[in-house]
Amino acid sequence: MANHTQFGFQDASSPIMEELVEFHDHALMVALAICSLVLYLLTLMLMEKLSSNTVDAQEVELVWTILPAIVLIMLALPSLQILYMMDEIDEPDLTLKAIGHQWYWTYEYTDFKDLSFDSYMIPTTDLPLGNFRLLEVDHRVVVPMESPIRVIVTADDVLHSWAIPSLGVKTDAIPGRLNQTSFITTRPGIFYGQCSEICGANHSFMPIVVESTPLSYFENWSSLLSS
Repeated sequence: MANHTQFGFQDASSPIMEELVEFHDHALMVALAICSLVLYLLTLMLMEKLSSNTVDAQEVELVWTILPAIVLIMLALPSLQILYMMDEIDEPDLTLKAIGHQWYWTYEYTDFKDLSFDSYMIPTTDLPLGNFRLLEVDHRVVVPMESPIRVIVTADDVLHSWAIPSLGVKTDAIPGRLNQTSFITTRPGIFYGQCSEICGANHSFMPIVVESTPLSYFENWSSLLSS
């Protein structure tokens, strides 16, 4: 859960988000090295007297041609690796269908015969003490911990986006189209997200809450809800 003075990412709660945070730090270090080099060269040019030795310097031209290519490769390879990891969905233990409406979410557990519900934001006047305003819902999505979860995302009316920052998940919900994503929660907890696509007047009032629990708790919860 992010706080008001936080400048970085939320704590990663899935392997994909851990990889994204590491790539972010890697890209920042590359950018820092480039800025330091450019600042050093600018300072050197301002402080030193002009010289004609750089008028015909083949070595310098070779360096400033090859060096940017190496930098791009250093950024492209880990980026492509993460993209392939995010698209790979291999034998999920649970499939969840999320349907966006104006302005609430409908969830269907397709591996169960009759397990679906609507998830509305709890109004501020009805919010229990200690819960987060504009983020808490009346029905949370409960998933088993350390299990591959596939999420099929679509919409019933306009464009929506199913996004949970701490899990590294953000998938557009498009009417008439099925998009899919996946995640694995590495620890028990409650993870908050919001619709990340402007979808109308109450766009800010359709939060997403995922609760990661041990498998035994999930089995008890699903049996009670589907009975």
